[in-house]
Amino acid sequence: MKTLAPDVKVTEGALRQIVVRAAEGVDGARARRPRRKVTLTVDGDHVRVDLELSVAYGKVLPDVARGVQQEVAGALGRMCELTVDAVDVSIEELE
Repeated sequence: MKTLAPDVKVTEGALRQIVVRAAEGVDGARARRPRRKVTLTVDGDHVRVDLELSVAYGKVLPDVARGVQQEVAGALGRMCELTVDAVDVSIEELE
């Protein structure tokens, strides 16, 4: 759980939703499936994200992965004032 202010806390579930929505904002990326993992490691104001994706067939995989990394880092920084140390993306399948 991340404490933003003395009386404001953001649960890991909410952080996970931010990650999934940011990732799926990238054209061709999909993270919302029961077997996909989204792992967050929060240490104070720092976070590390491990994310499994499915990507649409025909998309350039490194471009989608980089886009997801940028969107996830930006969303967590902007919405939760977290320093994102890493967003590790694993492409598990094509759709």
